[in-house]
Amino acid sequence: MAEHYMAEDSITEEYVAENPMAEGSITKDYIAVIQAGGKGTRMEEITGGKIPKPMILLNGRPMLEWQMENIKKYGIREFVIIIGHLGERVKEYFGDGSRLGVEIRYIEEQEPLGSAGALFFLKPILKVAQVLLVFGDVMFDVDLDRMMKFHESHPGKVTLLAHPNSHPYDSDLLVMDDRDCVTGILPKGRKRKDWYENCVNAGIYILSADVVGHINEAKRQDLEKDLLNPLIARGEVFGYRTPEYVKDAGTPDRFYKVSEEQQKHVWEKKNLERKQACVFLCRSGTISRYQELTASEEKPWLEKQPGPEKQLESEEQSGPEEQPGLEIQLELEEQAAAGIRRLNEAGFLVILLENQPGAAGGICGSEEIQRMHRKLQVLLGEQGAYLDDIAFSPRYPDAGTPEENPACETIRRCRKPDSEMIKKMIEKYNIDVSRSYMAGGSSEEIQTGKNAGLKTILISAEGNFQTRPVGDGNNCVRPGMMAKNLAEAAETILREEQAGRYGNDRL
Repeated sequence: MAEHYMAEDSITEEYVAENPMAEGSITKDYIAVIQAGGKGTRMEEITGGKIPKPMILLNGRPMLEWQMENIKKYGIREFVIIIGHLGERVKEYFGDGSRLGVEIRYIEEQEPLGSAGALFFLKPILKVAQVLLVFGDVMFDVDLDRMMKFHESHPGKVTLLAHPNSHPYDSDLLVMDDRDCVTGILPKGRKRKDWYENCVNAGIYILSADVVGHINEAKRQDLEKDLLNPLIARGEVFGYRTPEYVKDAGTPDRFYKVSEEQQKHVWEKKNLERKQACVFLCRSGTISRYQELTASEEKPWLEKQPGPEKQLESEEQSGPEEQPGLEIQLELEEQAAAGIRRLNEAGFLVILLENQPGAAGGICGSEEIQRMHRKLQVLLGEQGAYLDDIAFSPRYPDAGTPEENPACETIRRCRKPDSEMIKKMIEKYNIDVSRSYMAGGSSEEIQTGKNAGLKTILISAEGNFQTRPVGDGNNCVRPGMMAKNLAEAAETILREEQAGRYGNDRL
C-alpha cells in the first residue's frame, strides 16, 4: 500500500460551533472537498510543468481560489484539498486557509488514486453528514443553497449537478427519469445508441457521509465506476438540474473562454440568486422547420397492455435509430443554432415552450415527444448551442373531444396563448420579466408573450423592423419587433440589452 500524507491539524467540533454558516444557507453539516491532484497534461502550454493546473491564474486568482470563494459564500468554511503533482505549490499559497476566512486540510497522494481513491482518507476526519465534492478544473458560480436543498429533500445518497452545455457530444451525459433519479451515465467517447438529452454531469457532487464510509481501502478507484454505478443501480443517485454557470476549464481553449466570460460578468449573471434575462422560443418555424409528426395508428393509452419496448442496438450500431411508431422528421431552421448560441454566450436563458396537442389527440405519446426534443438538443449541440429548459402542454385544443387522451384532460391553463407555462419558468429560474422576450412565428406566440408581460419578436422570412399585425380577426396582434430568423432576433435582443431598454412591450 502506498504511503499518504495528512496534515496534522484537525477540523474540530469547536471550530464548527464557532463558525456558523452564512445567513440563508440550508445547513452547516457540510465539508467541501476539491480534487486538485492531477498532472494537467492538457494544460502544459500554460503551466509549463511548474504549477499544478488548479493554480493557474484566472484573471489574477488561482482557479482553486475562485472555487473556494463561491463555496464559502454559501456558508461552508471547512475544506479538504486533495493534492498530488506539485501539491506543495497549493499548500504554499493557501496555507491553513485563514487568509480566506476558511479552514483547509490537505490529503496528499503519493501516487495517483483515481477520482475517488483518496476519499478514503476523509473517514477519520469526517464529522459532518454531507460532502460537497468538486473537481479542480470546473469553474462555476452556482447558488449552492438550492442544490443543498434539493439534496436534502430527495431520498438519494448522492446528488450530481446536471446542466446543458455547448459540447454534449464529448461530455459525460446523465440519463434521468421524471423524478430526477439518475438511471444511467453515457460516457464521453462511447457511441450513443439513440438521441440523447443535453444533460451533462458537471463535476460537482454532494455525497452523504456514509458513501465515503463504505470506501474500505486506499486504492485507485473511479468515482463513476466504483462508487456511483452501484448506487445508480439501487436508485440512490439524483440529478440537480440548473442553467447556472458551470464550465470545464481543463483545456487551453476552454480556459481562455472561461476567463473571458468571467471578465464579462457572465459567471455571476447566471447565478440564480440574481434575476435572469430569458428568451422563450417556439419550435416550429423558429428553431426547426414546419413539419408534422407521423405516427402509427396505435394509441398506447387505449391498449390493455403496452407494446413491447424497442431493443437497444448493438455497440457497433453507427448512430441513433428511429423507434417504431414515430418518424421524427426534424431539421433546424437556418441560423437557428447560431442565434441560440449567441444568446447562450451572452448569458440569457433560452427556454422552449410548445403546445403538443398530438399527445392528447392520439397522434403520439409523451415519450415520442420527448425523443423529438432529444433529437432537437443533439442537433443544436452539434453546432454549439443548447436549451436551458423545455416545457410543453399536451392539452388538445378542443378539450373533451373523443380523441383526447384522458391523461391530459385535467390540463387546462398551460396551453399557449395562456401564460401559465411562462409563469412556472419565471418562478423556477428567478426570471426578470422586464428583460425577457417571447420569439415565435405566429400570432399565438406573440399573444402568449403579451399575456406574460414579455417583449415580443415575430420570426418571419419577411421580417423587418417595421412591425405589422399578425393573425386574423380577433386573433390579430402586433409584435413589438420582427426579425427574419433567430440569429437576427438574437442580435436585436442584445442591442436592446446593451441600450438598457428593458420596458415591457407596449405596442
